[in-house]
Parts: sequence; C-alpha cells; structure tokens
Amino acid sequence: MIILITNNDVMNSNDLKIFEAAATLGSFTKAAEATFTVQSNVTARIKSLEEEFETELFKRVSRKVVLTEAGETLLKYAKKIGNLLNDAKNDIQNSDQIGGTVRIGCIETTMALKAPDIINSFSESYPAVELEFHSAALSTLVHDVLNYKLDAAFVIAPINIPELEQVVVRNEKLLILSPSGTNKLEDILNEDPLKIVVFEKGCVFRSRLETWLSSKGITRYKSTVLNSIEGIINFVEAGLGISILPEEVINTYYSGRNIKTFPVSKELNTMTTLLVYRNEELHSKALNAFIEQYREPSVV
Repeated sequence: MIILITNNDVMNSNDLKIFEAAATLGSFTKAAEATFTVQSNVTARIKSLEEEFETELFKRVSRKVVLTEAGETLLKYAKKIGNLLNDAKNDIQNSDQIGGTVRIGCIETTMALKAPDIINSFSESYPAVELEFHSAALSTLVHDVLNYKLDAAFVIAPINIPELEQVVVRNEKLLILSPSGTNKLEDILNEDPLKIVVFEKGCVFRSRLETWLSSKGITRYKSTVLNSIEGIINFVEAGLGISILPEEVINTYYSGRNIKTFPVSKELNTMTTLLVYRNEELHSKALNAFIEQYREPSVV
C-alpha cells in the first residue's frame, strides 16, 4: 500500500481506490462491495478525503452519489496515480525483462484484421507483455486514453489534443464498394434514395463516405447499419447498397468477391492511422516498447 503524506492526515492509495469505486459505481454501498469493505468505512474514507481537500467531492442525490466538479478533478488524478502505481509494480517485478499489460484501443477493422499480426509481432520481442485489445468508435477511444482506461489507441487523423502524443503509423487508400454488376458509379448515385451499408455512427469509414456523398450534393440516402466487415461485404455483394473500405483490406481479404471498386476523390481518398497515447513524462517499459515499434514507418 502506498502512503501519501499530507498536511493534516495520512492518505493511502486505498483511499483513492475506494473513492474511484464510489465515483464509478455511483454508490457507497456498491463501492464497499467492490473494494471488500463495509459502507461505514467507505463513508469515513470519503469524508477524510473531503476534509483533506477542503471541498465536497460528492453530491448525494436520492440513492445515488454524483461527483462534484472537484470530485471530477480528483478522479482524473486518482486514475493517474493508480496507473503509475501499476506501472511501477510491473517494472519492478519484471526488472530482468519487460512485462506487464498494455491496453490498446482500435477501430473495428484494426481489431478484426490487424490485431493478430500486431500481437504475434510484438510477442516475439516481448513475450512477457500481455496486449489487451478493445474496439470502439473514435471518440470513445480518445476519451478512454485520456481517462486511463486505455494506454494507447490506433485512431484516424486528425487528432489535435495537447494531452495526447501521436505517432503516424500508416496511410491507407480508400475505395468505394458496389455490387459487381455496376457499370458506372453514377448509375447508383442517381438512385433515390441511395442505399449505403455502413458501421454505426462514429465510425470513421461511415463519416468519410457521408462526407464524400455530401461533396457530390447527395444528402438523402438509406443506411443499413452492420457491425462487421464481412457483413458489409455480403450486403454490398447482394446489391443492398454501396460502402467504403481501405484498398488493402479489399485486396487482401476480399479480392475474389462479387464486388466492384471505384476511386474516391483525391481530397478524401487517404486515411492516416495514428497511435495516440498520453503526453506524460513516465510510461511503463511495456508501453514504451509498444510505442517504439511505430516511431518508424510500419504496418498496422
């Protein structure tokens, strides 16, 4: 247990764990269960923190507790401290080799098609490091890196956030997908309504397709939402709409399918993948090792 010496009291790392549990669960009772203690102790530790920081950390609303503005600030620091302690523990316990866990976020295509190669390549050099992959929309990935839920994430440029460092991983060319019987893309674009096959809102490919359609003056279209690349290929192949995906994905995994591809306008046909991570002085050895492999051009 880490002891933090303050002006008026002794605060230990467990106080922050209890505080974080209460903040996350919105309940002192649930926080007690999660931290294997009793509710009276949770109440006492939160009160001690509020006295130490001379401010209210929670507002009591009915049966829930909600963070105040000061509580939100402390939560960020609590997560940062917890992350540093975990990194320190891993680095000390694995002093003879690099070990620990690195939590990586990525968009759906990276998860489905690239994650196995990333894991295999990295594991050859760092067998004691465990990589955890989590897929989500761009906004969620950025939020989770900033809030210590992820150590780093593969995202799509541009990202301009001072709290995040970034490494350019690669540039990809995008192509429009249509059924194999399409002679001219204009024939489909003239349909009313136009049908498109896309991931959920927040997906970078959906956003790029909608931007491309808007550039052509098309604002009315019917969307079919799917949650897998295979599903999108199947629906396009069946004539249920057009879509957009990276050229490499199509050529590598779906070149034999009954689909046809068309180029995207130059302004919108390139997608840049970045690896983003928190702008901090200290990172775990495992995270540094993962970042380092992308400081030069590589393949995700």
